[in-house]
Amino acid sequence: MREDDNSLNSLEDVFNYHQATKHNFNAYAKGPGWLDWANQPDPFRRYAGSRLIPLERDLPLGDLRYDEVFIAGKITPAPVNLQSISRLFYDCLAISAWKAMGEVRWSLRVNPSSGNLHPTEGYLLCGPIEGLNDRPMVCHYVPHEHGLEIRAEFEPGLWNALTTHLPDGIIYIGLTSIHWREEWKYGQRAYRYCQHDIGHATAAVSIAAAGLGWESKIMDDLGSDELALLLGTHRQHAAEQEEPDVLIAITPEKFTGEGIAFPSEHIKKFATLQWQGVANQLSLAHLDWGVADVAAVTRKPNGRIPGELYRIYQHDGNPDTRSDIRPVLLRKIIHQRRSAVAMDGATRISRNTFYHMLERLVAFRSPPLNVLPWKPHIYLALFVHRVNDLPPGLYLLVRDPGRKKSLQSALTQADEWQRPDGCPKHLELYCLIARNVQEASRQISCSQDIASKGCFSLAMIAEYQKPLAQYGAWFYPRLFWEAGIIGQMLYLEAEAAGIRSTGIGCFFDDAMHAVLGLKDTEYQDLYHFTVGGPVEDSRLTTLPPYGA
Repeated sequence: MREDDNSLNSLEDVFNYHQATKHNFNAYAKGPGWLDWANQPDPFRRYAGSRLIPLERDLPLGDLRYDEVFIAGKITPAPVNLQSISRLFYDCLAISAWKAMGEVRWSLRVNPSSGNLHPTEGYLLCGPIEGLNDRPMVCHYVPHEHGLEIRAEFEPGLWNALTTHLPDGIIYIGLTSIHWREEWKYGQRAYRYCQHDIGHATAAVSIAAAGLGWESKIMDDLGSDELALLLGTHRQHAAEQEEPDVLIAITPEKFTGEGIAFPSEHIKKFATLQWQGVANQLSLAHLDWGVADVAAVTRKPNGRIPGELYRIYQHDGNPDTRSDIRPVLLRKIIHQRRSAVAMDGATRISRNTFYHMLERLVAFRSPPLNVLPWKPHIYLALFVHRVNDLPPGLYLLVRDPGRKKSLQSALTQADEWQRPDGCPKHLELYCLIARNVQEASRQISCSQDIASKGCFSLAMIAEYQKPLAQYGAWFYPRLFWEAGIIGQMLYLEAEAAGIRSTGIGCFFDDAMHAVLGLKDTEYQDLYHFTVGGPVEDSRLTTLPPYGA
């Protein structure tokens, strides 16, 4: 079979998977239907036998304000050393708190996760770092201890060969997924949620790096097999496997051009390293929901990506003209972020606050959106409920103005597109339907009140068929990554505004398409979100992340 035939088969597999995992009013996607608590996955992966490097825990929040992280050149780059590496992981992948109800305890993390199941694992690939290590190494991050397990060390010559012509002080954060953690609860739909979580974590890494004055960029020239070699996840073992997802380059200097790729001949040498540690088994028994099959067909091939896709996205919907910097602290926002479990149905926000949140979602030259090397493919259909001086209704945020005509043709249910009052000129926001949409938002989000009792909720609508047909099945998870990055920004923006948000993974895909009048698969609904005043659960006790 020719290579292009294989590609077509993979794409058909993706389309079939996506269609099969849609919830609808008559049936949900296939899942366990109940929770097998005896086989609940261990939320912490460990590599027994590997040496643990403790990272610093006693890290003050500091006085860096949240809004400052989005202003180019505002933060002086920190040196790359033990303290800054400790800070980086503490602000993106660490435990943020423990919750307790009676004798039951569970951890929360800085990076959000569907069902708080945390399929995402983090890795560090680096050269020698002051106070941390004398040799280049690959490490697995352990959030339970806030430390790094050394998986492999290698010669400086190999590191130098990998990083020739790259900025000094460059490091790499790798992210992988253990799909079983989501499959245990969500079954067939778990692959979608794992990719959302990769987007959440990617944004968390980007924001944490920006808080140190560092830049970050996804290295998407890498193939999945190459990334597995770099992180050591190519090695088969009896425990649950990790799927390699993304490698993020981070540097205290500015990236120039696109020269951050690794030579393939040097990547191959990682197969011969002495890898240390044995992965722990997370559950005694497993059910196969077919997630491994879709993961296999969406793996990225080795080699450079199409230049027309990975170009610098020139449009910037938010030129960073805000003169006011709010007094909220960046790291306080990062560590207090929580997913709301219910909304109060009463809290309102101002129109300006709403517009400012949306501006953050089109600020493509600011973190975390600038971590993406591709142009935007996600558009937001917003159910506005409680925004002062803004009529309730269904709105659309066009994140790429070049797609406006296509969207106008596709969204056949919309009334005449109207710009709302007071909307900034650079924000492509339109009112499609001006009426109360609370019941519609609730029904579409699996009849969950949380979608209708907030200030607003939204559906993330992806340009779907064209990019997949043009670039291949490997681009499918990247659409979810983009959605997850947007979700993480909504989490932080809500906290900064004194309210709360949460991702909604349960929604009726095609019902949302019907509301918009979408007739085919040119666009698809990938993720829902809600933002509003939270109802706190007074039964829960909050405990510190790493001891009192």
